[in-house]
Amino acid sequence: MAQFDVYDNPSVTSRRYYPYVVDIQSRYLEALATRIVIPLGRRSLFKNVAMKGLTPEVTFAGEELLVLTPQLSSVPKKQLKKAVGSLAHQREEIVNAVDFAIFGV
Repeated sequence: MAQFDVYDNPSVTSRRYYPYVVDIQSRYLEALATRIVIPLGRRSLFKNVAMKGLTPEVTFAGEELLVLTPQLSSVPKKQLKKAVGSLAHQREEIVNAVDFAIFGV
């Protein structure tokens, strides 16, 4: 598992709104049984509104998505199957959004 890898949302019930999750956990915490993730929500289902600095917009698998930082959570590592891609190229925006959510900067 690599930081910023994207996985299919393991929750069947919420997958319609949040088709993917992005793993933001540091590789130094690989031994933990859980992973810290942020859901990626379909932009169109959130009134096409991104909150500047908090919910970065990304395009993944041809879909316009929002990184829903306020919904950051953890999931058991075993629920995350094979990575379907990566958002490593948007590392800075994601880290900035987490910083903004926690520290307000």
